[in-house]
Amino acid sequence: MLTTLNTAYTDTRAADLAWALGRGPLPALATLDLDLSGARLELRLLGASHQVLLEEDGGACSETVACIPGSSTPLPLGVSERIGDWEYEFAARVEHLSQGQFAGRAQELLALVADHPNGLAGTFPGSPYAFTALLAQRDEGSVRWRTWHAYPQEGQLVVTRTRVGVRMPAVL
Repeated sequence: MLTTLNTAYTDTRAADLAWALGRGPLPALATLDLDLSGARLELRLLGASHQVLLEEDGGACSETVACIPGSSTPLPLGVSERIGDWEYEFAARVEHLSQGQFAGRAQELLALVADHPNGLAGTFPGSPYAFTALLAQRDEGSVRWRTWHAYPQEGQLVVTRTRVGVRMPAVL
């Protein structure tokens, strides 16, 4: 699903993104509710990037990547945490692209997410390549999502990937 977000593009620096685990729902400009084989997932586009809420088998997880006022947790390159019986893994990277590369990559990603039943993308007024996009999937034993946060004025694309899966018992 592709939507135009009815808000000013104010989240304008990749370096200002922060990561948080376990925050409650924040006001969203667009949402997509998914049922992925029993996992209830809500993809949320915020005025300042994204939030994903996951519920399954009585457990819950929330991930927020956004410009969060007062946050002291910058966007990490990687995180691995245990949440109840789940293993949570997060990774982020920043791609630095030329203007031409950026336009091509933005068009490719928006087309991918807009046509995907588990995808949500929002473009901001003022630039066709200022967007946030999320794409979720379920595979055996885990739920995964990828996100893209575009900063055309800087030529930067912040890419994240997350996996939440059931912790497997140790085999002796």
